[in-house]
Amino acid sequence: MEDVITRIRSELLRNADEKTRMSGERYFKEEVKIYGLKSANVTLTGKEYYRSLYDKSKSGIFALCEQLWQSGYMEESFIACNWSYYVHRQYEAGDIKVFERWVSDYVTNWASCDTLCNHSVGTLVEMFPECLSELTDWTSSDNRWMKRAAAVSLIVPARKGKFLKEIFQIADLLFYDPDDMVQKGYGWMLKAASQAHQKEIFDYVVSRKDSMPRTSLRYAIEKMPSELKKIAMER
Repeated sequence: MEDVITRIRSELLRNADEKTRMSGERYFKEEVKIYGLKSANVTLTGKEYYRSLYDKSKSGIFALCEQLWQSGYMEESFIACNWSYYVHRQYEAGDIKVFERWVSDYVTNWASCDTLCNHSVGTLVEMFPECLSELTDWTSSDNRWMKRAAAVSLIVPARKGKFLKEIFQIADLLFYDPDDMVQKGYGWMLKAASQAHQKEIFDYVVSRKDSMPRTSLRYAIEKMPSELKKIAMER
């Protein structure tokens, strides 16, 4: 199974484009390590090699994901995120610790953080709501990506109207965090929740708008009707 990693890396290198690499680097404030491929091409490559795998057990796939994460390349992290989601029917509650370690040890940018958390972690907490307490714990981490992960893991469940209590709890815990990556993360979570709970999110924002960071405020109300936006933005 290890040979598949070598073949993936060879293909990513072969299809890498210098212009895409330089453009991608400028897109991030933090330093990133990238080959230089468009995300659609990375996804396609990952799917093709996943189909070729004989062993699709969760343990086997997670072991391969570990190798992909260890390279530090963003494109390999995307493949690892997608592969870990492909085996979601095999998830167990304890897998939250695997995902927590990946965020802690390997995530270095918002794109890898969101790709992992929107799908793999978000699906896990829907399957095992007892894992929500783990997300709450992540908010106290010193790692900016762990704190962002606590919020963005609830994006997809939030759109479905789930876990509103926990969404407010996580937003409160992250409320005064000065990091814009964290602010954007919980603002995005609130925006997603407003699709099913517009009144509740609006009331939350208005009750806290005098102290809410402007970055998270703008994210939270982005999809609201213009008249509600105006009220929320008045200081």
